[in-house]
Amino acid sequence: MVKLQMERKDAVAMLAEVFREHGYAGTTLGIINTRTGIGKGSLYHFFPGGKEEMAEAVLDDVANWFEKHIFTPLSEADEPRSAIAGMFDAVEAYFRAGRRICLVGLIALDSSRDIFAGAVTGYFARWRATLATAIGRSGVSDEEALRLADEILVGIQGAIVLSRALDNPSVFLETITTLRQRYRAGTPGALR
Repeated sequence: MVKLQMERKDAVAMLAEVFREHGYAGTTLGIINTRTGIGKGSLYHFFPGGKEEMAEAVLDDVANWFEKHIFTPLSEADEPRSAIAGMFDAVEAYFRAGRRICLVGLIALDSSRDIFAGAVTGYFARWRATLATAIGRSGVSDEEALRLADEILVGIQGAIVLSRALDNPSVFLETITTLRQRYRAGTPGALR
């Protein structure tokens, strides 16, 4: 019989979903064990710093995903319009069309925000800055680019919350469509 061995990255993916469901404060080792099947010994082997280290690993994983799929393409794209369109596509996929909450947003609103302030601030600041820079490369002023970036990020985060609250993913998808249109309307020479 072949014994399957779990790796730390597998545990991180499962922990992310548990933290999304219960929040940081509401997640206990018992809940983690029940929802993931990972024993306490294995958890402490992977994460000797306990629940805080688990959450840090999850936040690092989220940050790495966003760096690869959102921030770097927005920063490095020669053609900002395609990078921004790609961002919207990636956001739809990552948040599962509004069925998956934003873990960083959840922590930002939770009492655990102070524990993870650097990760929370870094995530949103990086997204805001890279999006505003890409929008600016689309031909608008820095001030308007930042305003539009804020509008888009507020729209995405709000759509996640409302979509989940109403249990209606179409709210998220319709908002993404509206935000795409708002970006195109707010930048000169964008494809209409």
